[in-house]
Amino acid sequence: MVTTQLDVKQIGDAVASASEPFRRLLEQVHRVVIGQEEMLRKMLIGLLSNGHILIEGVPGLAKTMAVSSMARGIDAKFQRLQFTPDLLPADLLGTLIYRPQDGEFIVKKGPIFANVILADEINRAPAKVQSALLESMQERQVTIGKETFPLDEPFIVLATQNPIEQEGTYPLPEAQVDRFMLKVRVDYPTRAQERLILDRMANTRPDLSIDAVMSREDISKSRAIVDDIYMDDKIKDYIVDIVLATRDPKQAGVPIEGLIQYGASPRATINLTIASRATAFLAGRGYVTPQDVKDVAMDVLRHRVIVTYEAEAEEKTSEDVVQMILDHIPVP
Repeated sequence: MVTTQLDVKQIGDAVASASEPFRRLLEQVHRVVIGQEEMLRKMLIGLLSNGHILIEGVPGLAKTMAVSSMARGIDAKFQRLQFTPDLLPADLLGTLIYRPQDGEFIVKKGPIFANVILADEINRAPAKVQSALLESMQERQVTIGKETFPLDEPFIVLATQNPIEQEGTYPLPEAQVDRFMLKVRVDYPTRAQERLILDRMANTRPDLSIDAVMSREDISKSRAIVDDIYMDDKIKDYIVDIVLATRDPKQAGVPIEGLIQYGASPRATINLTIASRATAFLAGRGYVTPQDVKDVAMDVLRHRVIVTYEAEAEEKTSEDVVQMILDHIPVP
């Protein structure tokens, strides 16, 4: 027990030191993005967890600005990809170009070869383009012709989508949605935040300058520390109980039988564990608490739980179902 406490203290000291660049990055982003603390925190969790994020919200809530601002605060390569119905996979990944001088084909790499990718309005591109992202998101590599190219670390996809407009959009395949570690819902700012937005941004030339305060090495070091953050066996069992309750709620004692068509996959268990450790890291702790798990559980599970027609008839969403699970599973 003494050894564990000593280890946790050492990890805590390492966390305090390594989390400083993330605090500076958050300060820089807040120079441009007012409010939206929850969205920005989840973006940092994705960065720490080596996980991709799907950001959903109505137009005008600074989704695109938040992603581009965070990317500019990191000394890394950033690419914004505007998804449109006429986009082709080659526009994303790259293609082979014929060189007539020597009769050979050379590879021209596409914009996917960057560190931070903003996939803006991802649901506006057809399925063939969306599926082109799958290999890069999961295997961190891209295949062009017969050659496979590894992607530089860090590599994170931050995708945005508009939930209210369906014309000219293509629903994301479930296999691709599952590749996103978190699905973050963005809401309207408060009255005080709206007033501050007016004061700072309501002019023809707003100041959007941001300094690069974090390096790729900072991210790599921090990820290594996140992996070492202590998680008690009871917390691990708690995570497994939450995920299993999405598959068999009756056995878990959650009164939502008949509301879930498909539960969360083991990828949810893995992502919830890593994201909980990243949450503890941002809180400056070397150990995970049950509240860390609860803080990210909704974002990890809301897009992985598929509800039945009965649930829809009762106007129950996947978020309602996940919340009932979190309310009923005993907290260690």
